[in-house]
Amino acid sequence: MSASKVDPSTAHLALPFFDDAHRELARGLLPWAAAQDVDERDDRAACRDWVKRLGNGGWLRYCVPAAFGGALEKLDSRALVLLRETLAFHSPLADFAFAMQGLGSGAITLAGNASQQAEYLSAVARGDKIAAFALSEPEAGSDVGAMAMQAVDTGTAWRLDGAKTWISNGGIADFYCVFAKTDPNGGTRGITAFIVDADAKGLDTSERIEVMAPHPLATLRFGACDVPHGAQLGELNGGFKLAMRTLDIFRASVAAAALGMARRALSEAIAHAKSRRMFGQTLADFQLTQAKLGDMAALVDSAALLTYRAAWMRDEGERTGKPFGDYTAAAAMAKMCATENAQRVIDMAVQMHGGSGVQVGMKVESLYRDIRALRIYEGATEVQQLIIGKSVLRG
Repeated sequence: MSASKVDPSTAHLALPFFDDAHRELARGLLPWAAAQDVDERDDRAACRDWVKRLGNGGWLRYCVPAAFGGALEKLDSRALVLLRETLAFHSPLADFAFAMQGLGSGAITLAGNASQQAEYLSAVARGDKIAAFALSEPEAGSDVGAMAMQAVDTGTAWRLDGAKTWISNGGIADFYCVFAKTDPNGGTRGITAFIVDADAKGLDTSERIEVMAPHPLATLRFGACDVPHGAQLGELNGGFKLAMRTLDIFRASVAAAALGMARRALSEAIAHAKSRRMFGQTLADFQLTQAKLGDMAALVDSAALLTYRAAWMRDEGERTGKPFGDYTAAAAMAKMCATENAQRVIDMAVQMHGGSGVQVGMKVESLYRDIRALRIYEGATEVQQLIIGKSVLRG
C-alpha cells in the first residue's frame, strides 16, 4: 500500500488559529494537489511547469495582495502555511515553486512603488513571471552586514558589481530582487534593494549549483550591470530592514513546508507498517513499531502547533497594527522545531522501511534528501537558537 495519493488529515483546520477562509482554501487545495502529475526529473523544467500550474489553478494569487490580482487583501501567513504544508506533502518541488513566487516578490509587495507593483505582482500571481530573492553572497550568508556587492549611482543609472550565490530560481527567474551595498561603510544600514530583470546587460545567471535534492539554484554575477534609478526598491539604505520584513512573513511557512514533508513521511510509514508482513504478522503489530509511530505523530503535532501559532501571531499583528507578542521568536521556534522534527520523523520512516527506505525512487528516500536543506536556508537552526535565546533573556 502506498501513501502517494493519501491527503494529510484535515483535523487541524478545526483549530482556532484558522477561520472559514483558510478552511475553504485548504479544502479546495487538497484534491487539486493530489491530482497533479509533474515529471520532476529536470528540476528547472519542472519548476516552470509548477509555476504555470499553480498560476492557472489560482494558488499563486495568495502570494500577492488583492489590489494586484491576489486572493486576499494582504499577504496572509496562515494561508501561506496551509498552502506550503499541503504542497510539500505531495511535492517538495511544488512547494519550492510556490514559495519562491511569494518570497521573490515579497519585497515588491512591501516596498514597491505603484508602477513596480503593477508591472510585477499581477504577472507573479498569474504565473507569467518567475520571481527570485537575491540576498546571500559567497561570504555573506547569515552575516548580511558582510555583504560585498556594490551599487554605485553613476548619475544616469545604478551600477551593480559583485556576486550572489545560493539563489533559488537562479537562471530561470524573469526578475530578481537584489540587495547591494550603497554605503560601503554602513554595514546593515548601508544596503539598498533593486529589481533586476533577468535580461539586464551585465548579469550572468549561467553558473548552476547542483545539490542533493534537485532545485534550481545558481550563482549570479553582476559586472557593470546598469539598472535605471526606477529599479530602486524601497528606501535608500533601507534594504536590510526590507529583507528581514520579507523573510519574517515567510519564515513560518518554511516550518509549514517541513511539516508537510513530515506528515508525508508519517503517512508512508503507516502504510508500510500495515502492509509489510514478517514473522506471521504485520510490522504494525509489533509494539516497537507502534512506539516509533507514536514518537513520529507527537513530533509532527508539536511542530504543527508552533507553526500555526507563529502564523496566527503574525496575522494578528497585521490586523491590529501592533506587534502581537514576540512574533520573531515564535517564528524562530516554529522554523527550528518543524525542520528538526521533520528530519527525525523522516529518518525514522526510512529506518522503518528497512532496505527499501534507501532505494532511489522511494518517497521516503527522496524526502530524506529534500528535508536536509530546510534546516539551513532562511536562517539555519543555529541562527534560530540565537534569536530564541536573546528573546528569552529579554524576558
